Amino acid sequence: MRIKCAFAFLLLLGAHLACAQDVRIGVFGLFRPHQLTVTVFSGAAIVLSAGNESFVLEGSSGRRVASIRFAPHGLLLQVGGQQVPASEVHAASRSNEATDFVLSVPDKISRHYRGTLDVTAAADTLLPVVAMDLETAVASAVQAESLPNTPLEALKAQSVATRSYFAAAKGRHRASDFCDTTHCQYLRESPASESAASLAVVATRGLVLAYHGQPFGAMYTRRCGGRTRSAAELDTPSYEYPYFAVTCDYCRSHPLRWRRRVSEADANKLLRQGEAARLEIDRRLGWDAIPSCSFITHTQNQDVVLDGTGQGHGVGLCQLGARAMAEAGASFREILDHFYPNTEIVRLPVSAPPLRGATRSGEE
Repeated sequence: MRIKCAFAFLLLLGAHLACAQDVRIGVFGLFRPHQLTVTVFSGAAIVLSAGNESFVLEGSSGRRVASIRFAPHGLLLQVGGQQVPASEVHAASRSNEATDFVLSVPDKISRHYRGTLDVTAAADTLLPVVAMDLETAVASAVQAESLPNTPLEALKAQSVATRSYFAAAKGRHRASDFCDTTHCQYLRESPASESAASLAVVATRGLVLAYHGQPFGAMYTRRCGGRTRSAAELDTPSYEYPYFAVTCDYCRSHPLRWRRRVSEADANKLLRQGEAARLEIDRRLGWDAIPSCSFITHTQNQDVVLDGTGQGHGVGLCQLGARAMAEAGASFREILDHFYPNTEIVRLPVSAPPLRGATRSGEE
């Protein structure tokens, strides 16, 4: 793996370079919210726009919280004693840029975001979308996707893969580029600036994976089972990168074995449709219903029993394998070179504001 000569001069600029692009993340979709609250941070201000009306949330004004509710014909924004019907609510700083705010589904979840917020309604539920800069999104996903005490070099490798996915795989949802679940990349609040995840993101700022000169949406998996899978083995539409199968020494030496009982219909679907069927069954029965597509089948008491290994789709970077490689002294470039053969690291060339860490303000 090498860094492209066309980008080499940018490397001299160091960690303050990044890609000046926002990613739009649909959040809280699993909760199907009918009500949201927006709370301003102390010392900050939020301008909420609904149709021709606008309101300012600011601690000094006594207005710190706004409520957005689903209504029969759209939304209802409530600020203090005022209510305004609207088809969409937009929240941003006074200059219509990113700001810090807490978004909540009452009595369920609260998270601190830095970005702008758009809320619409569809299918009897609210659709909140947070637009945040790329590096903030990367840090938030790396923190959420990585295991505790993961070595820094493995977090750097994860950062590059995560950034690659955000940069090259936009448009996965109708109202947003991505969601905050494992359907896209698991994402919570951005971590504190001194956290290992933030340090890894800053150290790799703007770096993405490319194949034949083009960045691609890098996939990764929790535990590959001893060998990663190629794109062809997924039996899904082709990818811009073929995902060559490679051996993972850690998972081969430490296999995760599992057993599940499924109906004959689900077993037949898994055998015919592979990964697509696994995801459909997991959405229906729970995200650990079928841990991976690496299994053998046999019948027992009229049930079909799956005996399998691994966790996840098994494609791209294996997070457990990357962690073991880092603990053995491998650099993030060596980790990426192993799990994404025949790729190169390039730097997205446009500058962006530095990553801003955020302390946690809510619990799931």
